[in-house]
Amino acid sequence: LVGQGVIHAELVRQALRLSSSFFPSFEWSSCFAPGACVSAVFRAGLFVRFSVQYPVEHGEKFHKFGLAPSKGVLFFGPPGCGKTLLAKAVANECKANFISVKGPELLTMWFGESEANVRDLFDKARAAAPCVIFFDEMDSIAKARGSGTGGGGEAADRVINQILTEIDGIGKRKPIFVIGATNRPDILDPAVTRPGRLDQLLYIPLPDFKSRVNIFKAALRKSPLAPDVDIEDMARRLEGFSGADITEICQRAAKNAVRESIQAEVARGRPLAEGEKDPVPFISKKHFDEAFKGARRSVPEDMVKVYTQFNSMMKRRRVAQETTETAKETTETAKETTETAKETTETAKETK
Repeated sequence: LVGQGVIHAELVRQALRLSSSFFPSFEWSSCFAPGACVSAVFRAGLFVRFSVQYPVEHGEKFHKFGLAPSKGVLFFGPPGCGKTLLAKAVANECKANFISVKGPELLTMWFGESEANVRDLFDKARAAAPCVIFFDEMDSIAKARGSGTGGGGEAADRVINQILTEIDGIGKRKPIFVIGATNRPDILDPAVTRPGRLDQLLYIPLPDFKSRVNIFKAALRKSPLAPDVDIEDMARRLEGFSGADITEICQRAAKNAVRESIQAEVARGRPLAEGEKDPVPFISKKHFDEAFKGARRSVPEDMVKVYTQFNSMMKRRRVAQETTETAKETTETAKETTETAKETTETAKETK
């Protein structure tokens, strides 16, 4: 658990049994180079800040204008595009406690224990409020109900029901925000994203050119680079690559530089003497050229199309839903107007 407030040691020990990691301070600068332009992931971060940080710091403003804070958000998109990284940054940025759990960690073979784990998780979040709960690999515990077979399918359905019940029970006095991340939004139970639950869907796409430049800068911020390394040129060459793909290329280039440095020392037969020129002082262009030879996209184009189509479908569904709600409100208003007119007419008759 990180953030503000003091958490009892036993609470931490219990939570650690459920969660694989409790993130330390993690800043936006870990995601984006200083002065970098706004990227798709950063725009998502701005939304999360409004949904998590502002209700905690400016609760009176939400109360003043009658706005109920959102209970949750679902990050979806190709693997390796920053969904988990963004959730880590939220922990520090929002000054709230943060509990991270991978979906399969909640599941056990014992009857009723998986649901109990879900209840315990939300109890811990309420005790540590304001708190952000991050469900990684949410598709593993929130598949569409009825999609499984046998006892395993029934157990999975009970877990989903328990998660939905807990989200519905989130109150204003104990500010809790739920973030889900998935690479398979198409198989999630529709009830998960209904209004009042994880009703905000944020598509985290493959990085564009400016985002790729930022990723290079963030991945190489602690590495010495030779003057011949052109980050923008490399970013142009990697269209369609995910953030994880780019980070892997940077790591390969660094390994190539380390290997060359070790080979130079072995050939020399001794470590560098003080003041002696280092034969490999930087990661240079040749190290990156070698790393590029084995570079492959982890997200094929047909998969990108699936995510794009799903995002478009969800946008259309939201517009249709808003249109339906607006029409319903208009109908109710017209009905109230008619009833008011009827009452006015009856009053006029009685007066006569």
